[in-house]
Amino acid sequence: IPKQVQTGVQGFTHEYIEYMLGGTFRGSYSPLNDNIINGRIRGVAGVVGCTNPKVKQDSIHIELVRELIKNDVLVLQTGCSQISLAKAGFLVPEAAPLAGPGLSEVCETVGMPPVLGLGSCVDNTRILIAASAMVKAGGLGNSLADLPVAGCAPEWMSEKALAIGQYFVSSGVYTVFGIGFPSIKDTKFHNLLFDGLEKQGYGKWGTASDPIEIARMMIAHIDKKRKELGIDKARERTLVDMSDRRDLAS
Repeated sequence: IPKQVQTGVQGFTHEYIEYMLGGTFRGSYSPLNDNIINGRIRGVAGVVGCTNPKVKQDSIHIELVRELIKNDVLVLQTGCSQISLAKAGFLVPEAAPLAGPGLSEVCETVGMPPVLGLGSCVDNTRILIAASAMVKAGGLGNSLADLPVAGCAPEWMSEKALAIGQYFVSSGVYTVFGIGFPSIKDTKFHNLLFDGLEKQGYGKWGTASDPIEIARMMIAHIDKKRKELGIDKARERTLVDMSDRRDLAS
């Protein structure tokens, strides 16, 4: 039994994230949306699910999340995956330097980890509730399908993961599975899952085995959504004087 002891901050909920970002009287997801719009945070990723005995324990989760936060993607976690990341030291505020410069700045300002553990594998709805709150806060589109977000279960092993993944896709979230996917390529069913659903306004499925490839697929989708929202390029910040305010009011 390893003698090392590691700490992880767990149990973030929609309500606590709101409180963490705005306090008791100004709780809001607007600070998160604002930092996505200004580019400090590239997007949000949900990395969830089991560890799979077919691969080296924890390795895919750790490499994947390390690549995501390095590219300024805030990661939300549930299930066994967050235990893997807690052991690697990602679920504490002191892990902020592991993130890219933008995400690291936000984490240090708020005092939060770059990876937020939301609960057990049956708490995946907390991720969707948080995503819905982002839409409600404004500035990032009108539905979950517009958000610069993506999800994945890199080491899924239980059939319930497919049901969970499908309700994320049906809600509008691009979802990547590792290890493999139980469908036959080039069939009508496969093409519907991996392309057709997105054309209907939902999310879509993706699959890959390499953690870096999964991260790049998720980041590419996030960047595509940023471009569609018109927030893919940095904008010069300007001070608004009284004359500008009168123009806005007129």
